[in-house]
Amino acid sequence: MTQTPREVIEQTPMGLRQWIAVILMIALNALDGFDVLSSAFAAPGIAKEWGIERDALGVVLSMELVGMGFGSILLGGAADRFGRRPTILVCLLVMTSGMWLATTSGSPSGLALWRFITGLGIGGMLAAINAVTAELSSLKGRSLAMALMVIGYPIGATVGGTVAGVLLKDGDWRVVFEFGAIATAVFIPLVFLFVPETPDYYVTRRAPDALERINASLRKLAMPLASILPPVPDHVEKPGVFDIFKPGLLRTTILFTLGYSFHAVTFYYILKWSPKIVADFGYTQPQAASVLVWANIGGAIGGGLFGYAMHRFGLKWPTIVMLLGGSIAVMAFGFGRETLDGWKVAVFCTGFTTNAAIVGFYALFAKGFPTHVRATGTGFAIGAGRIGAAGSPILAGVLFTQAGLGLLGVSIVMALGSLFAAAMLLMLRKEM
Repeated sequence: MTQTPREVIEQTPMGLRQWIAVILMIALNALDGFDVLSSAFAAPGIAKEWGIERDALGVVLSMELVGMGFGSILLGGAADRFGRRPTILVCLLVMTSGMWLATTSGSPSGLALWRFITGLGIGGMLAAINAVTAELSSLKGRSLAMALMVIGYPIGATVGGTVAGVLLKDGDWRVVFEFGAIATAVFIPLVFLFVPETPDYYVTRRAPDALERINASLRKLAMPLASILPPVPDHVEKPGVFDIFKPGLLRTTILFTLGYSFHAVTFYYILKWSPKIVADFGYTQPQAASVLVWANIGGAIGGGLFGYAMHRFGLKWPTIVMLLGGSIAVMAFGFGRETLDGWKVAVFCTGFTTNAAIVGFYALFAKGFPTHVRATGTGFAIGAGRIGAAGSPILAGVLFTQAGLGLLGVSIVMALGSLFAAAMLLMLRKEM
């Protein structure tokens, strides 16, 4: 029976070697979860060693998010041009270098530079691991594989935070980045050995020996071989980024982009600032790091349970409910807590609601943008959302230091992001 590479992968039950490759992608997303939040785990120690104010600390905490934005632009397209596997390997090298060099920092500006470089690698990684997970999964196994990959992010932050709490008991803040560098480096040989280039990439590039390369990848996955390549599609004009601004899509694009950006402001406030805030209430660095772990536990549970709500109640209204709940939870966080367990409960609630809303946005992107511009629209909205993500810790730092607001005042202002996001979704068409 003649089969194209896509037919082989979609119709063949997923075997052990496929799952190993997919599990590595899940682990890489978990690694991203730790790497992005490693500066938050280290924040109390950084502020104490250099005596920097909260506005300056906010800049340091935002730099890997800025790097992620640039990385998605500069390195994200490399996966389509040079291949998924080499892009992942290069990004791992960049991330390892950035994490390790962060341990040599002697000033906030030096640390900010290395965190920016780490963000470049993370930003380029995200597009590649999404593509590998989808392209190496069967039709029946793809939904499970993609869901596990998304949940990998808060799981990585949870496990990494637990490890960081243990390390910080006997070391300074640099041990967090040392651990991150070593953990990242470990994945370089694992990806090299167990993740082949995806057959879909070779099909797209159409090199003279494409079928041979495709079958070499399929052999590494212990799968049946492909006998033919799919026919070359008729030439069609490729959709561009400006297509999402054409009549009929402009309103959806604006509402999605603004909504996701506003929510990112609220979402990253808790993830980036909660360890420093808790430490300022007299708790140790390990105790403060443990609080952030509970934010990510809440995020993993909220994101997982939200999938069931979407199946029953649709996408728009459950997402709006979670946005409103997240806004309330962040405001409640601003009242402070008298015990460490109280702080953990507070951030658990913020993580549960705000991460569930993130899952809702991703589902809305897939439904709201038509097939021919789905990737373009989703990429634009998420890329713009990184502006809110990068600005979040800076804005909070300015509110603390320059505006002189206390915890409650800052939390109320930062919670408005999710409230504004809910307003954007209310203006979407009813069938969402």
